[in-house]
Amino acid sequence: PAGAPPDPPNAPADPTAPPPRALGPPPLGAVGAAPRAEGRPSAAGPEQEECSVSADTVLVPLRAALDACRATVQKQVCNDIGRRLTVLEDAWAQGKLSAPVRKRMNLLVQELQQQHWDAADEIHRSLMVDHVNEVSQWMVGVKRLIAESRDLPTGE
Repeated sequence: PAGAPPDPPNAPADPTAPPPRALGPPPLGAVGAAPRAEGRPSAAGPEQEECSVSADTVLVPLRAALDACRATVQKQVCNDIGRRLTVLEDAWAQGKLSAPVRKRMNLLVQELQQQHWDAADEIHRSLMVDHVNEVSQWMVGVKRLIAESRDLPTGE
């Protein structure tokens, strides 16, 4: 008799309760975890399938180029390049390199093998610009390797 009609179905039971808001964006914790999941080698996402370049595909030619330089380049310089290639190898093995970086490193190595020094240098520059946080620790060694390979006497 004096009681109000029942609430319409879409109105919250308690006006101070926040349930409708709980259906909004996911908690911040879930958002922060997403980027880490992408970088894991076990993640079989589209990024992973796109880039099936193995570390050896890139590192074996780089180390071969380094060996070719050893006869003419200072030992200290070669050792530094070698250390940086190890950093690259470790980052690759730990899944810390994104698919675009792995792809471009594969292209860089192909250009290096064909002695297309300018093209290799251009790829190195684009990686430094677009992915500096990923490549800064080891790219200096790759850059030096390109420069030293370019200076090698031809005809080996």
